[in-house]
Amino acid sequence: METTKSNSSESDVNAKWDACLDLTARRFVYSSLGGAFAGLLFFRSPVTRWASIAFGAGIGIGSAYTDCSRVFDASSSTSATLLAAPKSTETSVSQAAEE
Repeated sequence: METTKSNSSESDVNAKWDACLDLTARRFVYSSLGGAFAGLLFFRSPVTRWASIAFGAGIGIGSAYTDCSRVFDASSSTSATLLAAPKSTETSVSQAAEE
């Protein structure tokens, strides 16, 4: 009985780590690309362009850290819904035409 409980809690922690690492990697890359685009758009100096990339990367890592700390601090029953993908509320053209 105890090994089943420890295996389920261990797999829950592993799932949380996997989700957090995925979230961190995505936000780091997307924010760095956003910083690179903003740097190319607004700055001429290579130093300020690199600074905008670093700023974007910092924002991405910081927001991922905030969400992951919220997931690890929450109870195990609600943590799966915190990192779940958002549901799409868009309707297709054929569904909109039927209504």
